[in-house]
Amino acid sequence: MSKGLAMLGMVVAGLVAVLFAADLAAKVPFGRASVSADVGFIVSSVILGYASWLLLDRRPA
Repeated sequence: MSKGLAMLGMVVAGLVAVLFAADLAAKVPFGRASVSADVGFIVSSVILGYASWLLLDRRPA
């Protein structure tokens, strides 16, 4: 169960990072409403992905 949640966390982190990186680079889908919010969400998704990776790495198979 916890291995699945760690994988889900990594998937969500990746999707959020791609979504807000696209907004930052090409103004799609939010029209670059706030650059600081985009950067904050990207940083948060990297932290979530890292935490999920650590959890996945420490869980037994």
